[in-house]
Amino acid sequence: MFKHYGPWLAIILTCTLAALLLQLQGRLWICQCGRVDLWAGDIWSADNSQHLLDPYSFTHILHGFIFFWVASWLLPKLDFGWQMWLAILVEAAWEVSENTEVIIQRYREATLALGYNGDTIVNSLSDIALCGVGILIARRLGFWRTLALFIMTEIALTLWIRDSLLLNILMLLYPIDAIRNWQVGPAS
Repeated sequence: MFKHYGPWLAIILTCTLAALLLQLQGRLWICQCGRVDLWAGDIWSADNSQHLLDPYSFTHILHGFIFFWVASWLLPKLDFGWQMWLAILVEAAWEVSENTEVIIQRYREATLALGYNGDTIVNSLSDIALCGVGILIARRLGFWRTLALFIMTEIALTLWIRDSLLLNILMLLYPIDAIRNWQVGPAS
C-alpha cells in the first residue's frame, strides 16, 4: 500500500512543511488586502505574488518541465510518483528560500521586481502545485513537444511581461543593466 500512496503522502507532507516554514518566516497566508483572487495579472501591482495565479505562475510550470527532465535522466528507474515527489521537494525548497529576506532583497536589487515583498503562502502553494502540473504535462507530451512548449512560453512571457524563467535566473545570478533597463522601461 505504501508503494502506491507513499509518494503522494510525501508530497502532502512536503507542502505542509513548506507552508509551516513560510509561516515561521513571517509570510502571510493571503494578501494583506484580505481576499484571495484567482488571477492577478499586473506584475507591477501589490497583488503580484499575493494571489493564486499571476504571470510568474507559468515559470513554475516550466520548473516542472525541467525537474521532470532531470529526474527522468538521472533516475530513470525510480517510480514516477517518487520522481514527482523529488521535484516537488526541490520546488518547495525553492519557495521557502525564495521568500527569505536575503533572496527577496536580491530580487529587489538585481531584477525588475523592484517592490517585491515575497509571496503569500497561498501563492507559494499554488506555485508548488503548478510545478506538479508542469511535471504531468512533460510526462504526457514527451521531451521534444515539452521543449517546444518551454521555448514558446519563454518567448510569450518575454514579450508580455519582459521577464521569463531564463531571464529571471540570469538577472539573479548575473544582473545586466541593459536588460534591467529594458525590463523596467516603457512598453513599446
